[in-house]
Amino acid sequence: MPTLVMKFGGTSVANLDRIARAAKRVSLEVAKGYDVIVIVSAMSGKTNELVGWVNETSPLYDAREYDAIVSSGENVTAGLMALRLQEMGIPARSWQGWQVPVKTTSAHGAARIEEIPSENINKKFDEGMKVAVVAGFQGISPEGRITTLGRGGSDTTAVAFAAAFEAERCDIYTDVDGVYTTDPRITSKARKLDKIAFEEMLELASLGAKVLQTRSVELAMRYNVKLRVLSSFEEPSDDAGTLVCAEEQIMESNVVSGVAYSREEAKMTLVTIEDKPGIAAAIFGPLSEAGVNVDMIVQNISEQNYQGHAGGVTDMTFSCPIEQKMRAEKALNDAKEKGLINFDRLEADTEVAKVSVVGIGMRSHAGVAAKMFEVLSKEGINIKVIATSEIKISVLIDRKYMELAVQALHDAFELDKG
Repeated sequence: MPTLVMKFGGTSVANLDRIARAAKRVSLEVAKGYDVIVIVSAMSGKTNELVGWVNETSPLYDAREYDAIVSSGENVTAGLMALRLQEMGIPARSWQGWQVPVKTTSAHGAARIEEIPSENINKKFDEGMKVAVVAGFQGISPEGRITTLGRGGSDTTAVAFAAAFEAERCDIYTDVDGVYTTDPRITSKARKLDKIAFEEMLELASLGAKVLQTRSVELAMRYNVKLRVLSSFEEPSDDAGTLVCAEEQIMESNVVSGVAYSREEAKMTLVTIEDKPGIAAAIFGPLSEAGVNVDMIVQNISEQNYQGHAGGVTDMTFSCPIEQKMRAEKALNDAKEKGLINFDRLEADTEVAKVSVVGIGMRSHAGVAAKMFEVLSKEGINIKVIATSEIKISVLIDRKYMELAVQALHDAFELDKG
């Protein structure tokens, strides 16, 4: 029988009624002749509650016990889903990560999947089981301890199972009905995409679009797993949602497919540092060791060069998530105290946002950057930092102009038109 993977997020299994609705969707696929692997998240809000209990009990907790506790939410959902399917007359059973087994690294709280042997589940399919309900987000370490994959890990679980079982498709059910050209809450003109390339989805996910977890898209791209994002609250149909697939499966795409944004950005500037070989490594090495996710980087001639400063000096600016600002400041100040780097001062601007345009069509079309900058200029929006890739252009701007920038760029690139 062909295999289908279906993943249901927390809002889709938030209570018994929604679990019953999800089970009905599963039954429709079973009726089509599929052996179905269902990946479930914890009920909406349950993981946060469990994390809160851990922090309240032991602020400096043992990460192994943390994983044992927070993974329990998925176990409850898997059992309830299996029971609901059994009540509908469908042969189903629940599977925890260690029973499959989902073999992971030992990095508790942020483990990575290394292997998913298919023998145990396939044996049960051969014996007549039609649905394997697997607890997402969890696995087992080489030491035999329960591990978790980090926030959004159930998406990664689903794609990994689709790859391991060579599934026909992996359907991700969530509270939105697909991938949009931008956030519909910012502009009513946002349009749902029928298809989007892996590369575009990866950029959008990494830039702040929270439809899919970044690691899940990376995995899907590596193993060419067809992903479909669709709502668990709409009536089922064959053309529902958005298909995330290889570029070759998209007949013709717009130059720009979407506009993404991130509010939670900080702009950090090291003022007056020595301009010499190795200085970038001296700056970004400590930041990497401190776990700071540096994104946009720009180096420019310092004002001090025009004020008679002895020797060549430069300023270095980079962006990072706002919650990592204090970590970045500590790493750089510690590096200064150790004599690894020297700078006059460290400036932090936390009132910025990142806005990006993304599209595989940029590879073969010139002028996207010029058009983007012109649009922002007409709206009186100053660009602080620019970063580009083959299919993306990102700018850092004042946060107060973020929504205006998204709306203006969405209109300028006519993303409301199919």
